[in-house]
Amino acid sequence: MYFLSHKKEHIDALLQLSLVGNQSAQLEVYNRYYKAMFNTALRIVKDSAEAEDVMQESFLNAFTKLASFKGEVTFGSWLKRIVVNNSIYHYRKKQRANEVGLDEVLYKVEDNDEVVTDHDVSELKAQKVMEAMKLLKDNYRVSLTLHLIEGYDYEEISQIMNISYANCRTLISRAKESLRNKLTPVY
Repeated sequence: MYFLSHKKEHIDALLQLSLVGNQSAQLEVYNRYYKAMFNTALRIVKDSAEAEDVMQESFLNAFTKLASFKGEVTFGSWLKRIVVNNSIYHYRKKQRANEVGLDEVLYKVEDNDEVVTDHDVSELKAQKVMEAMKLLKDNYRVSLTLHLIEGYDYEEISQIMNISYANCRTLISRAKESLRNKLTPVY
């Protein structure tokens, strides 16, 4: 417990230094969170260059609005909300412009003679699910990413996606069914 509270005190100190423009503190905050925030953005925008832009913009937003951070949630949760909102904004902007993304590269799993562990099997299943999610309609993919991966509840997702609670539940239910169909082999 000491470790967790010590770590929280440390991030609080870094945030206070960041608030007054201390660049080394801001860099430390960035270094602690950039990988997770990049992955969050990437799952929504589906393009690594765009995810990088979203992440950079989100950190700028966060440091600019740091005075409004009240500590009611963890800093990571607050920052993730900024990243998710910016990701959805960029995603919608891209949709309005009718941009077509480049074909996604699917990584082939090579056969080898190594022993396959339960961890390897679980990792392959997770990869298969993530690849199947990429094939979903965009609104299905975004809603499932927010719900299953990012952990938002229906109410939060309905606010983020600007849809009613009932529509959100229906959308996620249909998205799950679509994902199941893509994962079920056809014989």
